Amino acid sequence: MDVNKLYETDPEFMDIFEHFAGDEVIHQKGQELDDVTRYMAILATLLGCQGQDAFRFILPQALQVGLTPVMVKEVVYQSCDYLGFAKMLPFLNIVNEELEKQNIALPLPSQKTTTRDNRLEKGANTQAIIFGDHMKEAWKNGHINQWLADNCFGDFYTRTGLTLAQREMITFCFLMAQGGCEPQLIAHAKGNMNLGNDEAFLRKVVSQCLPYMGYPRSLNAMTCIQKAIES
Repeated sequence: MDVNKLYETDPEFMDIFEHFAGDEVIHQKGQELDDVTRYMAILATLLGCQGQDAFRFILPQALQVGLTPVMVKEVVYQSCDYLGFAKMLPFLNIVNEELEKQNIALPLPSQKTTTRDNRLEKGANTQAIIFGDHMKEAWKNGHINQWLADNCFGDFYTRTGLTLAQREMITFCFLMAQGGCEPQLIAHAKGNMNLGNDEAFLRKVVSQCLPYMGYPRSLNAMTCIQKAIES
């Protein structure tokens, strides 16, 4: 669906939504984010709630305000760990279509920093940076924990293109928008705080993404932030 057609078919709704999302929310005192961070969070949120049409609508704006093609690709790639390949794939296709439309050559430069031999070690070390030294040995607690270390953190979190703090922020967005992941959302709220994405920052992220995922999941995310502080 072309969201732009809504300006013709549903002008009153678009006026309400654009005033709220594009003015009131953006300029809410104390809830402002820089454009790159805001659009990165929105793209990750749209991945989490599977908003393909909205993602296609927002993507050119994100590229225009300063997100690079590499940054966008890295957001989508990392979502595979939290949403699964089936839910990630349509968004990767949308990104490729937009980049080709803008005459950006594909594939983009490699952002890989690990090998098959060191991905487990590098991934476990990355987990320890985010969550604490106890995570260095967590991969030994079953095969899924090993996959978390070598695949999720070793294959993806170690890539360049995004900072570690940005990667942890988009993970927070994937989880809050997906819903039903409150234990993981609390854990990653704490991980964000450990990397300097403090409570105030996370609440700004939730606020800026609220128009795209709705009030229930936004309120749940705010509660999870509070639980992360208290735990």
